[in-house]
Amino acid sequence: MSPVASLIKDALRAAAIGFLLPVLFGCNDSSAEQGTGGKGILAPCPSSPNCVSSRDPDPARRVDPILFTGDAASGWSRLRKVIAEMKGARIAEEELGYLHAEFRSALFGFVDDVEFRMNEAGRIDVRSAARTGYFDFGVNRRRVEEIRARFTREQ
Repeated sequence: MSPVASLIKDALRAAAIGFLLPVLFGCNDSSAEQGTGGKGILAPCPSSPNCVSSRDPDPARRVDPILFTGDAASGWSRLRKVIAEMKGARIAEEELGYLHAEFRSALFGFVDDVEFRMNEAGRIDVRSAARTGYFDFGVNRRRVEEIRARFTREQ
C-alpha cells in the first residue's frame, strides 16, 4: 500500500471512530446530570451503569464517602484544591456545603458531573455521573477514587 493510501486509510479510520463512538454511546440521560435531590442530599444514580454515589444502596454503584478529621472549612478547602488541580476539571457551582464540578474528557470532550455534599462533620458525600452515554467503562468510579486518594495525601 502506498504512503498516501495508508494516510487516507488512517484518516478514514479516525473519522469513523470519532463519529461512531458518540453515536453508540451518546444517548442522553438527563437524570445523570446534576443529581441534587434537594434538601441537602444527592439524587440516587439512574439505572444506567454510568454513575457512582456514596449514598447509593446498590453495591455496583456505591463508593465510599470522603472522610476527614478536623474542621469542615479546612476539609472543604482541601477538596476545592484537589478539584482545581485535576486535569479537565471546572467548578461549575458552589454554595454552602455543596460543590458541582464538571470533568471534560480530553479525547471526545464528554462531560461528567461530579457533586459533593458535606452532610455531617468529617464526611463529604460524592456522586459522579456521565452526562451522556450509557456506559462509562468505570471512569466515574476511578475518578472518585483518585479524588479520595489526592484528598488523603493533602492531609
